[in-house]
Amino acid sequence: MNQKMESGAVKPPDATIDLRGVKCPFNFVKTKLKLEAMESGETLSVILDPGEPIANVPRSVQEEGHALLGMTERPDGLFEILVKKA
Repeated sequence: MNQKMESGAVKPPDATIDLRGVKCPFNFVKTKLKLEAMESGETLSVILDPGEPIANVPRSVQEEGHALLGMTERPDGLFEILVKKA
C-alpha cells in the first residue's frame, strides 16, 4: 500500500500506528485519537489484526468522514490500512 505523489514518487504516510493485539473497540478509539492529533490531509498507516479489527476500523474511520486510501494484507497475516484525515 503506497501513496503516490504526482511525480510518481512514493510518499510515506505522515504517521503510523501499530495496533496488533489491540481488541475492539480500543483499536478504533486509538486510531480516532491519533487522527484527531493530525492535520487535515495528512495520512495515517494503521496496522491491524485480522478478524474484527480489519472488519470494523476501516468502516468506522469512513463513517467519521475520513478517506480510506488503501488496505493491504501483509505477509505476516496482519493488515495495513492507509487513511487520509478529513
